[in-house]
Amino acid sequence: MMKFATWNVNSIRQRQDHVLDYLAREQPDVLALQEIKCQTEVFPVDVFRAAGYDSIVVGQKSYNGVAILTRHPHEVTHTALPGWETDPAQARYVEIRCRGLVFGNLYLPNGNSGGSAGYDSKLAFMEALALHARGMLLAGQDFVLLGDYNVCPTDEDYAPGALSPDDALVRPQSRAAFRRLLWLGLTDALRALHPVGRFYTFWDYQAAAWQRDSGLRIDHALLSPRVAERLLTALPARDERGKPQPSDHVPLAVTLADAPG
Repeated sequence: MMKFATWNVNSIRQRQDHVLDYLAREQPDVLALQEIKCQTEVFPVDVFRAAGYDSIVVGQKSYNGVAILTRHPHEVTHTALPGWETDPAQARYVEIRCRGLVFGNLYLPNGNSGGSAGYDSKLAFMEALALHARGMLLAGQDFVLLGDYNVCPTDEDYAPGALSPDDALVRPQSRAAFRRLLWLGLTDALRALHPVGRFYTFWDYQAAAWQRDSGLRIDHALLSPRVAERLLTALPARDERGKPQPSDHVPLAVTLADAPG
């Protein structure tokens, strides 16, 4: 069996102990982190190495930043999303090959700031992601694209009243770009196993969103076809949000059966 997870930690320096606790308890093979909010050289590599995990980090001062923790041999394949030229200084993508799979860890632009240019950047990222996925499919590569997509694919993926109709997370263009990934042949891990129901991965710090369960499902794991055939479980670790000083996101964990042969 193989287990991997994605988690927007909203500052690794503030959530380091939360991550260590999660690693010790759940022992994922791969953990993709977003919004680490630190430069690459100050990421706590030694702390996670002591816990049995190597760190692959693409950092940025104060904002964004992605990292992958793994306890297996790996190869770094990309430190930026191929084809996304809008602002290459933004640390939003890192990719490795591990245990026969490519893991692409992404932090997609929110799209609500920066006016029309900010939203165009979001759509450009999704276009580049789709082209990259298509290329891997044509090459016969098995892969997982996981992370904070900043998209609620359907109305069931956010609590009633949690977002306005013109929010970038639910605009028709955002949802169409997400569907394009599915139409390529990728599988939304959670919805493959739980086609209906409200499963949230994010609760805002404001307006008692956690207490009111006014959440969003914006963290996703999309699986290429052969990987989807191995899918066993996919669920958010909801309890993480109720801990002291939590991130506003919780981990989404996925397990796969071993590859045939």
